[in-house]
Parts: sequence; C-alpha cells; structure tokens
Amino acid sequence: MERERLIFHIDVNSAFLSWESVDRLKKDPSALDLRTIPSAVGGDASKRHGIVLAKSTPAKAFGVTTGEPIAKALQKCPGLTVVPSHFEIYAAYSRKLIHLLEDYTPDIEKFSIDEAFLDMTETIHLFGTPVETADAIRRRVRDELGFTVNVGIAPNKLLAKMASDFQKPDRTHTLFREEIPAKMWPLPIRELFLVGSSAQARMEAIGLHTIGDLARCDPDILRSQLGEKYSRTIRGYANGIDSDPVEPRASVNKGYGNRVTLSRDVSDMEEARQVLLSLSETVGARLRADQVLCSQVCVELKDWRFRSFSHQGLLQFPTDSTSVIYEEACRLLKEFWDGTPVRLIGIRTGKISGHEFVQMSLFETEQDRKRLKMEQAVDAIRSRFGTDSVKRASFLKKDALVDHAASKHKHLGKETGSPDDKNSGIRH
Repeated sequence: MERERLIFHIDVNSAFLSWESVDRLKKDPSALDLRTIPSAVGGDASKRHGIVLAKSTPAKAFGVTTGEPIAKALQKCPGLTVVPSHFEIYAAYSRKLIHLLEDYTPDIEKFSIDEAFLDMTETIHLFGTPVETADAIRRRVRDELGFTVNVGIAPNKLLAKMASDFQKPDRTHTLFREEIPAKMWPLPIRELFLVGSSAQARMEAIGLHTIGDLARCDPDILRSQLGEKYSRTIRGYANGIDSDPVEPRASVNKGYGNRVTLSRDVSDMEEARQVLLSLSETVGARLRADQVLCSQVCVELKDWRFRSFSHQGLLQFPTDSTSVIYEEACRLLKEFWDGTPVRLIGIRTGKISGHEFVQMSLFETEQDRKRLKMEQAVDAIRSRFGTDSVKRASFLKKDALVDHAASKHKHLGKETGSPDDKNSGIRH
C-alpha cells in the first residue's frame, strides 16, 4: 500500500514583530523586547498613518488587529508602541528559517514570507516521531534564530495549515484524519481556508455555521449557492480532502506578465487605464515576491477583430513598483492606442534583474520609496489574509470592469475561483 503523506506546516508567530524584536535585541541586548509590551509594526505613530502589519500578544489583548489603520489601533490602545517596517530584515530572517528547515527535508514549499510546507514522508524516519521532530524544529528555531514558530502536522497541506493555526505561540499541533471531527468540525466556518466574507454570508444564510455543518451539507444545495467548482473544493476542504503536492517555488522568470479577456469591448481610455491598474497590481506583486526588478514594460491589446498590437518602453531605472509599472503602461497606451474597441489588455515586463545587481537611482525620491514601502505592506497583508483583504478605492464601484487584482483566489498550490471573485473573464 502507498504510504500516507506526512506534511508539516511551519508558521512564524507574529512574524514581522518577532523579527523586528530579534533584530533590535541583536544590535542592543539591553533594548526592550517589543514582544513583551503592546506594540505593532507598520506606519508612523507620530502622524497616525499606515496600517498594522503585525502586533504583539499584549496588543492583541486590547483588540488591535492586523490590517487596521494605525489611528484606529491607537484609539484602542493609546500606549501602543508603533515601529516602522524593515522588509529587508524580514526577508533575511525568512531565508535563515528556510535554510534551517532544509536540514529536515529537501521537499520544501515557501508558502509566504513567514510560512512553509515540509513534506516529511520520506525523511521522518531519520528524526523520530512526527511530534518529536516538530518539537525539535521549534526548539532549534527558538534557540538558534531567536523567534518562535507553530508547527502543524497532518497528511496534507490543508490540514497541516489548519493545525498550525490552533493555539499559539510556540506550539505543535496534529490534525490527522481521525481527529477532524473533534478538532476541526466544531470551528466557525470562516476559519476554513478559502472561505471569504461573501461565501461565509451565503453559507450562514442556509444554516451552515461550523466547518462540520459544511462537511455534512448536501452537495446539491451547496452547488446551488456557491457554484459547481467552488462548492466542490470547499466541501472537500471541510472533509479534510486536499491532494496538492509540496512543490518548491519556480525559478525566477525571464519576464512577468498578466492579461485579461474583458467581458465587453472597451473603447474608453479611463476604463482601459483601470484595467491596466488591475494588471499592474498582480505583476508588481509577483516581481516583489521573487525579489526581482524589471527595466521594460510592454502593453498588449487585442481588438474586436482579434488583431493584436503591442508597444513597449524602457524605464529610467529598474523597479518592482506597481505604481511605476502602471504609470509607464498608461504612457505607452496613450502613445499607440487610437481608441479602437479592444477585448483583451495585457502587461508584460522584461529585462529582469536581481536587487543585488542594481545601482540606486539618483532620481528616486523619498515619495517613491514611501510608495514602494506601502506596496510591500499591502503584499504582506494580502499574503497573510487573502487578495481581497486590501483594495484600492477605485475598485469598490459596483460597475468596475475588472476586480482590483487580476488573479484568482490564492489556493494551496494552485488557483481556483470562489463566490468572492467577480465574473470578470480573467485569464492567465
């Protein structure tokens, strides 16, 4: 018989705040540990600007939540210590964590900056029982790197991720198939991976309030409310079904791009610019995720007769900024589009390079740097809480032609639609 898989999910506890604390203590051992006081990473407390990227356990006790405005967090907790984010530091600690985890298996998937899946199926016999091995990993991370992690142990990625979200911090939890009824089914339905606010509302409207309710729901009833594909996926998740493999991230691409086939032909410049902004959101996020820069932007169009056109330009300096890519795309569109109705719009970036090979631009302003930090902060929140957790105001209109980020919902290794997606005809 085929051996059942054994998957670990490693989740850093309050990652940005933990890494900020560790770095400060490393530089000054007498410094106050931010993890022991009401504190948060993100924004500027003096100007009450920005959003909370991470908060300490004492801050959580005051009701401070990740993703809320700094001003609101300070209302809840006037004594909150707010420190700015340093993404280069967090990326360095993330790499150190992955390097440590490589001692246990070569099959690692970095799911986000502070999460990773390990396929321990073929190597667990080298280290002991699953719980003993997970506890050893936690001790090593705490002793060698200075921060703590939760470890979820399960037969697939979904259940491992659910397990690591149980009681925190610095804990090991299991969620094997026989444990699903007792440990997972009593949980509120919103705690199931891939359940957004829209899907939650629809399910609660038909009496589904727990993950167990969803697991036992008649598939036909669920299909009528949520659609064929999403209902099948989400009901499978509720029953602990997930076959996604643990896969390492693909190597850096030669180019990054995205395009959308529109639900209707577009001839208006402002509508076309809105589509370009949506595409720029995803392209910029992918560049930042792979820690690479582009020096070339190309806009692609396909008109109502299926004729293709494109126009490209070189940037003054390499970038991974959504705003810079969008502004260049708009400039190119204005130069070569005559308003002929189009049904496909795309953006491609080229001349990809790593950060370490790029000289700082003399023309980059403080505003540019602040704008990029904002985009990195948004990436972090979307990575943690889903693509729809942060939206630009211009995409809140009911008649928006495309959604705010031209991509599907994040899945455990692939992409799938959900009721929270708009019917925008998006293609990759």
